[in-house]
Amino acid sequence: MSREIDNDLDVLGRRNGVQSNWQDVYEPSKLVARETLRIIVSFINEKNIHLVADEIYAATAFNQPGFISIPEIIEEIDCNHDLIHIFYSLSKDMGFPGFRVGIVYSYNDAMTSCARKMSSFGLVSTQTQHMIASMLLDDIFVEKFIAKSAERLAKRHELFTKGLAQVGIGSLKSNAWLFFWMDLRRLLEDSTFESEMALWRVIIHDVKLNVSPGSSFHCSELRWFKVCFANMDDETMRVALRRIQRLCDCQDAMLAKQS
Repeated sequence: MSREIDNDLDVLGRRNGVQSNWQDVYEPSKLVARETLRIIVSFINEKNIHLVADEIYAATAFNQPGFISIPEIIEEIDCNHDLIHIFYSLSKDMGFPGFRVGIVYSYNDAMTSCARKMSSFGLVSTQTQHMIASMLLDDIFVEKFIAKSAERLAKRHELFTKGLAQVGIGSLKSNAWLFFWMDLRRLLEDSTFESEMALWRVIIHDVKLNVSPGSSFHCSELRWFKVCFANMDDETMRVALRRIQRLCDCQDAMLAKQS
């Protein structure tokens, strides 16, 4: 869950005299491994903690190991299914962010009953439901779409990370998602929050690239920047890489002058 949702739940809980405790568990650049998921499910079952699995990037895996859904894990481990809840959306896997279609799947009757009542505040239009149902019922189309998407994501990820490597910028190894983390430590004046934010402002205002600093995601290391690579065509990617190369040249010259 996002930090914003966490805060909203905390406020709602305090208003009703309930303390909300949340812990985000995710891999910053790849899908969570099967053994890690088994440990998580065993832990929440032992401690009687609810597990909310956000599987919005389920079909974005472009390298092995592939995506493992929580239902696969609970078939392998004895646990209280009432503690398991799954969120999903078509915005990432199928490229439908504008349709605002999400899914809540839970083994808990109280949870599904509550979600059903709350859904009246965000109903999906009949026309949208019909179109999406027609699409998802076409198994051949869905399989081909996901396979082609994985192929294109793998190709784009390889081209982008290789382009960064040519100018001395590394990245975290990734096997899924629509973004990755690039390592800009060589462009930082020093290892401080102020230095990271100063570099981010240069990238946003001068280089004109939309990236996110790791500190905005509570990253403990001041060097990582999140970059989306799937929301552009090939020419835009080449333009972005050229701008990053010019940034590196300028920053290297400035740092050399200061030293």
